[in-house]
Amino acid sequence: MAGLISYLEALDKDLFRVLNGTHNALFDWLMPWISNKYVWIPLYAFLLYSLIRYSKVPAWAVLLGIGLLILLSDQTASGLLKPWVERLRPCYDPELEGQVHLLKGCGGRYGFASSHASNSFAVAMFCWLLLKDSVRYIGWLFPWAALVAYSRVYLGVHFPGDILAGALIGIGSGVVINFILKQLTMTRWGKKTL
Repeated sequence: MAGLISYLEALDKDLFRVLNGTHNALFDWLMPWISNKYVWIPLYAFLLYSLIRYSKVPAWAVLLGIGLLILLSDQTASGLLKPWVERLRPCYDPELEGQVHLLKGCGGRYGFASSHASNSFAVAMFCWLLLKDSVRYIGWLFPWAALVAYSRVYLGVHFPGDILAGALIGIGSGVVINFILKQLTMTRWGKKTL
């Protein structure tokens, strides 16, 4: 098992070197913006409006669901896994010293799993599950989430494995919170409102 983990870590570092080492002036300017959660406030506002307007879930349940969603995805990645796994970010990894194309600060010492990836994929999955039948192009949230996640590798603060784990946490969180909302919004007669 230890040999497999060592192999996967080496593969992850090699993939990081390729993805982080391929950079240009346009992406050097663009990726910090893509990674900035405040840039996406208009998108979040549109999604909140769409969830309240077009999903079959009451507004109180949408707001509760969003709170639970971010709590679950973010705390699983940051509160649970980062301090438990203690995997160094690429910018702190001594093996990669002098090889990381770092555009901004490095952030906290540990990077597994990526909170940016978990939160963006959680939003994508949650919104898709609630809006797939009523909002056209809602599936475009998945490429958006992938772009946000990729920006973290480009910026030198996460390995691809951190991103993959974060994406899986986010997708799982979206599914779990959607299930919980379905259970909470059942009528007295046992018919689901979703």
